Amino acid sequence: MTVSFSYFRRPLHVMAAAVATLALAGEPAHAQSALPPELEAAVQAVQRADQADADQYAPQPLEAARQALAQAQAAHAARDKKDALDLALRATVDADLARARSLEAVATAEVAQRKAEIADLQRQIGGEGKR
Repeated sequence: MTVSFSYFRRPLHVMAAAVATLALAGEPAHAQSALPPELEAAVQAVQRADQADADQYAPQPLEAARQALAQAQAAHAARDKKDALDLALRATVDADLARARSLEAVATAEVAQRKAEIADLQRQIGGEGKR
């Protein structure tokens, strides 16, 4: 048996138009959801600060970064490019500060731990020399 297009319930041109309409309807939504590079950088900076445990070691600058990022995203959604750019840059700077302070706190704690280990080893060596 030969299959033909006449077996389709809807004409082929109607189905093609529907597919084309769906494809074109998805295009503007995708174009609107694309973030500008500054806003994307701010999102990544906040994520890096989160990964560096800034919640624990630098909560104030991290919270400022999160607030600035939320405001930047709102400004972007409202199509206010200037405010979105300014707020995204502020969020990036605050997040980088939070990450740096967190890394500094971790490094300081590691140095203190190493110094304590050295002092302990020196006491052990000094105790062995007295025997």
